[in-house]
Amino acid sequence: MFLLHEYDIFWTLLIIASLIPILAFFISGLLAPVSEGPEKLSSYESGIEPMGDARLQFRIRYYMFALVFVVFDVETVFLYPWAMSFDVLGVSVFIEALIFVLIPIVGSVYAWRKGALEWS
Repeated sequence: MFLLHEYDIFWTLLIIASLIPILAFFISGLLAPVSEGPEKLSSYESGIEPMGDARLQFRIRYYMFALVFVVFDVETVFLYPWAMSFDVLGVSVFIEALIFVLIPIVGSVYAWRKGALEWS
């Protein structure tokens, strides 16, 4: 039989953990000073008068390098448990690991061929 009273502490903690951020935002919205003006709405550039628009377009290459790094970093984290228990798992898991490694390698070769990894 499923007893709900065994989870009273969990539900209490969940309600408190949900209410604290909501109350913090509500109270800060009530107590924060509101002052609109040209100085408040301008972009901040270390005290120097801003030149141009604050919204600049960045090249997608910066994000491509970051995404490639994250993909290989996460893949390394997932390969570590396979490497530690390689002798126990057998050939089928070895083939799965090869497929797992092959997918990002094919993706990086594709990105390299398309010129996405060129820094110029």
